[in-house]
Amino acid sequence: MDFYSQPQRLTHLCNETLDAPMTEAERKAMIAAAARKIEELFDILRIDHVNDHNTRDTPQRVAKMYVEEILEGRYTAPPRITEFDNAQAYDQLIVTGPIEVRSMCAHHLMPIYGAAYIGILPSADGKIIGLSKYDRIVEYFASRLQIQEELVKQIGGYIMDMTEPRGLAVRISAVHMCKTQRGVRASHRSRMVNTYYWGELASDTALKNEFLQECATLDRRAD
Repeated sequence: MDFYSQPQRLTHLCNETLDAPMTEAERKAMIAAAARKIEELFDILRIDHVNDHNTRDTPQRVAKMYVEEILEGRYTAPPRITEFDNAQAYDQLIVTGPIEVRSMCAHHLMPIYGAAYIGILPSADGKIIGLSKYDRIVEYFASRLQIQEELVKQIGGYIMDMTEPRGLAVRISAVHMCKTQRGVRASHRSRMVNTYYWGELASDTALKNEFLQECATLDRRAD
């Protein structure tokens, strides 16, 4: 009897990482089990996944997509952080963005897409991490079922733990398709924006304003 043959008592929230990265064999077993359940769902919804050429392989494709793409951040190790010496003791605000955000709403399993902006106030005697790692970190925490309020805190909390800057800010502006494709069917111009601050960026109003101004500048250039 394998892991997926009986109901399981789960101990992790949908946007939390498992205790250990999954092995390749575990991933294949999960995909196969998920595909069987999607076939059952199609049967309930009266969608022919046996004879219809459009949907014949859809359960397998969807299962693989969830395990290897949409929820990948739950099953893999966090990105490695490449550190560089802060040789010139740089201690001013650094802002990077827009960083593509692609996630999935935990409430309706609909896509969330938009951009993240990260502000870092490095320590003069600390380290600076490779710029591309911020993109990897955003991708890692977005690749799971999420709500945007928690996503900004997960991204920022990880950066704070790994690099210990004097201050940090994470801002996300995103479209939620659970709002645009269902319910009120809002315009795709309707976005949710939220920001979370740590350290000196949480207490210094001037630094907050500088971060927000830089975000606005980067946002305009992205258009």
